[in-house]
Amino acid sequence: MKQVEQQLAKMKEAIEKGKDMRYRAEAKLEELENQRKRLLEDLEELGVKPEDLEGEIARLEREIEKGLQETMDLIPKELLRDE
Repeated sequence: MKQVEQQLAKMKEAIEKGKDMRYRAEAKLEELENQRKRLLEDLEELGVKPEDLEGEIARLEREIEKGLQETMDLIPKELLRDE
């Protein structure tokens, strides 16, 4: 009889752990869904569609590189020499 009680106790503990894991997973899912919603809203405010995001990032990286190069070109060469 004691062995049955121990097995029941283990089952109860496993069920409680499962419930806890489910609760945590549901909370995490809700958090991620809210984060996704906020990101999509931010993208919309910026006028970028999610499917265009990689292209927009690449465009911005090119723009940054161009701006850096233009800035470097304005600095006198003698100030850029290694000493």
